[in-house]
Amino acid sequence: MHTHRFLVTGGQKLEGQIRVSGSKNAALPIIAAALLTDEPVTLTNVPNIADIATMEHILHFIGVETEVEGNTFKIHAKDIANVEIEHELVSKLRASILLLGPLLARNGEVRLAFPGGCVLGKRPIDAHLFALEALGAEVVDDHEIIHLIGDNLTGAKFTMTEASVTATENTIMAAVLAKGESVIRLAAAEPHVQDLCKFLNSMGAKIEGIGTHKLKIKGVKKLHGTEHRVTSDYLEVGTLVIATAITGGMVDILDVDPNHLDIFWQKLREVGVLFELGEDMVRVLPSKELKAIRLQTAIFPSFPTDLQAPFTALLTQAKGTSFIFETLFDGRLNYLYEFEKMGLEPKILNPYQAEITGPTKFRGASVASCDIRAGAAVLLAALAAEGETEISNIYYIDRGYERLDEKLNSIGAKIERIK
Repeated sequence: MHTHRFLVTGGQKLEGQIRVSGSKNAALPIIAAALLTDEPVTLTNVPNIADIATMEHILHFIGVETEVEGNTFKIHAKDIANVEIEHELVSKLRASILLLGPLLARNGEVRLAFPGGCVLGKRPIDAHLFALEALGAEVVDDHEIIHLIGDNLTGAKFTMTEASVTATENTIMAAVLAKGESVIRLAAAEPHVQDLCKFLNSMGAKIEGIGTHKLKIKGVKKLHGTEHRVTSDYLEVGTLVIATAITGGMVDILDVDPNHLDIFWQKLREVGVLFELGEDMVRVLPSKELKAIRLQTAIFPSFPTDLQAPFTALLTQAKGTSFIFETLFDGRLNYLYEFEKMGLEPKILNPYQAEITGPTKFRGASVASCDIRAGAAVLLAALAAEGETEISNIYYIDRGYERLDEKLNSIGAKIERIK
């Protein structure tokens, strides 16, 4: 059981300099893609978080050699001894679904328990199966196991059923070793998908259209080993920017790619947050009165769903009524019930839409983290609150952020990790 909690003393202005970690959402598919070659792969700037450790454990289970030192992750998939991954391992990491494409392409077969124990019917994996079938894979009816056979994958032209990030990544990883050319329309284009494509091209893959919703992939017979630096985490950038703004502080945030967050910067300007962008950094400045806005999520390059909850924490401090519209996932407004415990009076219209009126003077309370980004949101609210806030279920925060409490403490926050 994960019993650690955060005890946050609010009201501290953040000041100083901080460096962003590597992206978890880029590192996980890139680690999976390292299985596409029997040569050594070295990754740097890999965040040291729970999900990465779980993925390493899964690699060991299938016979892959790994070595981790600090933020360097070495992988050598010389031999893959097992194409079936048991439920106990898969249930701990939804991103284990990313092993479908590379294991299918490398071994011609894969058997994977449904991540999270999904049931048959309309499943989150339908987009994956559709695309892999388009490349020639056969889906075998095998009860609660995803069983794919495909020792002769062939390039194809098709449109994804949805712009799913993980489905796009699986499709790319299968297509790079397929015979012939693939054209994938409605492909996800998030920065972590782009980083996966750049990694694969450094191994000898031939992927064109990186950063667009149409990818052209010419299959190759073999990929070679490589060294690659995982891109910085633009979601952590957004979280740290909001942490600074919500406390009225001034912080330089380093190792930033400003191009990953165009709409985020636009929305900050609308709200009235002052900041300066450099080539690879952002300086957040103390802001005056914040203004309410309309916030709507959508696929990249629009506003990212993973920053909706943290940004809403900022909007609680804005004057007027803000409208939140989460277009991609239901259940992503549940953190508002935790904000309610701290003094917000949200108007939740339905599972996708809410109105919040501010500025709200948050007060310390006992709250819980219900997922990674909701956990970040309640932590941000706690930084702005008067008094002490106790946050439980911080395992979620640790899954998505590398030592977030330590980073924030280094620039003036007061966050204590307690049992």
